[in-house]
Amino acid sequence: METSQDIRFEPIAVMRSPFEEKFAVPRQSGLVPAATGEVVFLPPFDDSAMLQGLRGFSHIWLTFVFDRCVGQGWRAKVRPPRLGGNREVGVWASRSPFRPNFLGLSAVRLIEVVSGPPPRLRVSGVDLLDGTPILDIKPYLPYADAIADAVGGFAPAAPVSPLPVTFSARAEATLAQIDDGASLRSLISGVLALDPRPAYRRGAEPDRVYGVRLAGRNVRWVVGEAGLQVLDLDPIDPD
Repeated sequence: METSQDIRFEPIAVMRSPFEEKFAVPRQSGLVPAATGEVVFLPPFDDSAMLQGLRGFSHIWLTFVFDRCVGQGWRAKVRPPRLGGNREVGVWASRSPFRPNFLGLSAVRLIEVVSGPPPRLRVSGVDLLDGTPILDIKPYLPYADAIADAVGGFAPAAPVSPLPVTFSARAEATLAQIDDGASLRSLISGVLALDPRPAYRRGAEPDRVYGVRLAGRNVRWVVGEAGLQVLDLDPIDPD
């Protein structure tokens, strides 16, 4: 069977999201509704006519590229986080980014269609890094895409949020000074409640401070017996 050896894809848009690094990105879309972003269309696909009819849909599919993983190569077997990161499965039985063509698929809620310029889609439940190339967009069809008797293999249900999240006095003071502090609080709480630490580090670590760049902030936290506490969320120096 002959196939074309010159298949090329051109990004139609780029994702703008609060996630500035891979660590702490939700492992599936929809797990953190407070994670909002924008799909910003690129020329020559920044034609508002291409958005006609999209407003009637509540969700959309995004086909994208795991562009930060391309240089690391693909793997025949991977270790899914849902299996504790210590059991291997074939890459086709996972949603690992280390795939032969590095393609991903994400279902997000469509909040608003903005005609532009430039045209863009405001979405929530995002699980993509800021700057991720988008290759295609399709409407989510409940009658076809939500299969009632589907079986989820080793990931039969959504992960629970295992950690209660609190904020230190310093973090609370910072939130109080931010115009949209309530939204930032919801984003941080939703992301960190899922416990983004590697599986082998799950549990109390009262002396270990973690950090992640999120929504323009350097968010630092610790995990103790009572749960997770956000220590501070200082703005990231643009330099």
